[in-house]
Amino acid sequence: MLDAIVWFFQNIGLAFYNLGYALTHPQLWLDWSDKASIMRFVYYGGSVELFFVIFTFVLIITGFGLWKNGFMWGCVRVLEGFANTVGRFFAWAGLLMVIQQIVIVFIQRVFTRPDIVLGFGIPMQFDISWWAEELKFYNALVVCMCATYTFVQGGHVRVDLIYSAVSFRTKRIIDMAGSLIFMMPMAVLTWMYGWYFMWRHMIVPNPSASDSLDKLLLKSRALRWNLETIGFSPNGFNGYFLFKILLICFAAMVFIHSIAFFYRSYLEWKEGPESEGKYLDKDSLGEGEEAYEGTH
Repeated sequence: MLDAIVWFFQNIGLAFYNLGYALTHPQLWLDWSDKASIMRFVYYGGSVELFFVIFTFVLIITGFGLWKNGFMWGCVRVLEGFANTVGRFFAWAGLLMVIQQIVIVFIQRVFTRPDIVLGFGIPMQFDISWWAEELKFYNALVVCMCATYTFVQGGHVRVDLIYSAVSFRTKRIIDMAGSLIFMMPMAVLTWMYGWYFMWRHMIVPNPSASDSLDKLLLKSRALRWNLETIGFSPNGFNGYFLFKILLICFAAMVFIHSIAFFYRSYLEWKEGPESEGKYLDKDSLGEGEEAYEGTH
């Protein structure tokens, strides 16, 4: 137990050194013309070192926010604004998905063409099945990049037996516990598994979460890019490595918003019911549609 405590605080102390070293030696992990640099990027992207750098940074921000609540409210506004901006942008993928499906139906059923050609000069030409399978990517964009936006807007379904019946401050305590016990660990685990899952579909030799840095550097001698481009059908969508990248983006977005949710829950708990929804930028369906807004 004592060894674990020493290890924990030792890694918090080393976080400052690791961050400083990474910032002063960017060529070691950002110069991708060097294969060893790519492998260092892969290793540190899913490493204990990165976890403690982020953990320590969040601790410092949280500590300062507990002292200056105005600063914490500023963090909430920035983080929720980030979730809203990203979500509102990628929500347009839903419209693209609908338009593309309509075009596919017309091209296939009305004009009986086997492919769709777009562009000027050098056209982009793919089989109908490619465009049809690409719709999955639009759907993945909406799910992964709009999840935290939907959370901010109160659009996720909440199933509870206790939450609705307890007091305001008890609800905020439940929210704080939920962000720390469920949202953050889920996001970290998804990132840790998804990070190496993504890289195994982008480079060979395949990296593993159990590989040490030295072992990955040895593997870098034979490193080459091998993006996953095999579709479910011979002429189908061939950018499936993009789904792995979206998984990482989803984990990062959830982790970032878990911080914002914890901060908001704490501040509303401290300031009382009058602070509920403070600075919350929620979309509106328009005048007369209030009954449908904020429903769970």
